[in-house]
Amino acid sequence: QVHVAESGGGLVQPGGSLRLSCAASGSMDSIVGMGWYRQTPGGKRDLVANIVSDGSTNYADSVKGRFTISRDNAQNTVYLQMNSLKPEDTAVYYCLVVITTPPFDYWGQGTQVTVSS
Repeated sequence: QVHVAESGGGLVQPGGSLRLSCAASGSMDSIVGMGWYRQTPGGKRDLVANIVSDGSTNYADSVKGRFTISRDNAQNTVYLQMNSLKPEDTAVYYCLVVITTPPFDYWGQGTQVTVSS
């Protein structure tokens, strides 16, 4: 019943920047956390960054200092500012919304980020 929609992906040169957005809508209980994961072909879906209701954040070591996660005032939209992008950042980026009622986790459809010359 919760719809999660990502946007902002695309093709950029190494060293460039992108800003991803994720908006949640529908019937929801309290949001306890939102985050970004990424997945490459044949790989697993790994955490990039997340933010929980108290405002604390967590980042994968590979993106610390380059990516920043934030939420809007309504706490139903999350952003990922990605700077100094590297080819290894190429992946499908998925937004996760976690609420307080089952099934708890809701995923977006993903947005492609490609970093290439």
